[in-house]
Amino acid sequence: MKPMVTVILRALAVLVPSALGALAILFSGALAQAPEAKQKTQPPVPVRVLTLAPVEVVPRITGYGTVAPARDWRAVARVEGEVVETSPLLANGQLAPKGTVLLKIDDTDLKLALAQIDAQAAALDVKDETLQASLGISRSDLALSQSEFDRQKRLQGQGVATQAQLDQAGRTTLAAQAKVTEIENQLALNKAERAVLAAQRAIAARNLDFATITAPYDLRIDTVNAELGQVVTRGATLVAAEGTEAAEVTAQFPIGRMGPVVRALGPGATVTDLTAVVRLSAPGHEVSWPAKVDRVGETIDPRTQSAGIVVRVADPLDLAQPGVRPPLRRNMFVEVELSAPPRKALAVPASAIQEGRALVVGTDNTLELRPVETAYVMDGAAIVADGLQPGDRLVVTDPSVAVPGMAVKPVEDKALRAQIAAAAKGEAGQ
Repeated sequence: MKPMVTVILRALAVLVPSALGALAILFSGALAQAPEAKQKTQPPVPVRVLTLAPVEVVPRITGYGTVAPARDWRAVARVEGEVVETSPLLANGQLAPKGTVLLKIDDTDLKLALAQIDAQAAALDVKDETLQASLGISRSDLALSQSEFDRQKRLQGQGVATQAQLDQAGRTTLAAQAKVTEIENQLALNKAERAVLAAQRAIAARNLDFATITAPYDLRIDTVNAELGQVVTRGATLVAAEGTEAAEVTAQFPIGRMGPVVRALGPGATVTDLTAVVRLSAPGHEVSWPAKVDRVGETIDPRTQSAGIVVRVADPLDLAQPGVRPPLRRNMFVEVELSAPPRKALAVPASAIQEGRALVVGTDNTLELRPVETAYVMDGAAIVADGLQPGDRLVVTDPSVAVPGMAVKPVEDKALRAQIAAAAKGEAGQ
């Protein structure tokens, strides 16, 4: 009996563990549980933003052109003769004040012509005095002859005088009348000749004035073509100079960009109401001159679709400072800025607006894509017309993944804010 029990116990010892192992394998899929997943959150992406607020904006437009004097002057010889006197200021680059006698042409022949005309006029005066005396006598003779003719006519009517006597008295009267008429005609001819002499004298006196070349206003001498002792001919250019009271710049401006600047002036204003500044880039600094819009050109450049606007700089020589601001000279290539009065508006970096849309950080620090309309762009600053309001936080750098609704961490870019404010005011780079 004992051996039987021993065999059974040994069999159970082998079968039970095997059965338990098989059951464990069968139910392991049902009993197994996935490990608990860890909660992972994406950290907010840092982005640079500008909190928008109105800034001072100066609407402006820039054009380029060359400098020219407001007035050019040419001294042209209107009489012939030898140059007998020249001014020490008659040299290229010299400044000649108004009234300076630049040169004189020999006027001896002109003075002799005047003396001859005056002598002829004096001779006419003597002739007139003589004729006037003769006229008095001739008129008295005519009166006597007329009286005798009338007497003979009465006597003939009475039968006392003959027809021959009456005819003789008539011929005497006619002769006296002819003498009076002759003297009166001579006096009339003398008067006409005197008028001719007066005109000749005026021409000679005018030519005498032309013999002296005087600066009509303050000048800078450019070219001198006459020297002392040189014989000049009528029509020759003796001196070329330019006025110093003002300089002009005809700058070209795209007509498509003029609208916002002119509209900023307000109703009824024109381009001539804009403020103008002329600038020249010099090594290490920028030179500027205050200017005034003088006029607008009549034609449009068909190639560039730009209009020529002429600005005027008054007294450019007085504004010159050695080593700081050079004088405005002919053919200098300069920049001209036209600007309207400053106003308040929202200014943002132009690069922050792409295809009419911009990213804004919402109140929950998530990205929003918003349509934005700009009025115009200048110096990298876009002036907002619609779509953004004061207090909006505009994204000025693109995050790695720009998805609306994405959480971000806004960081205010104070340096860029100051840069955009300066650009809007026209002080960028100053």
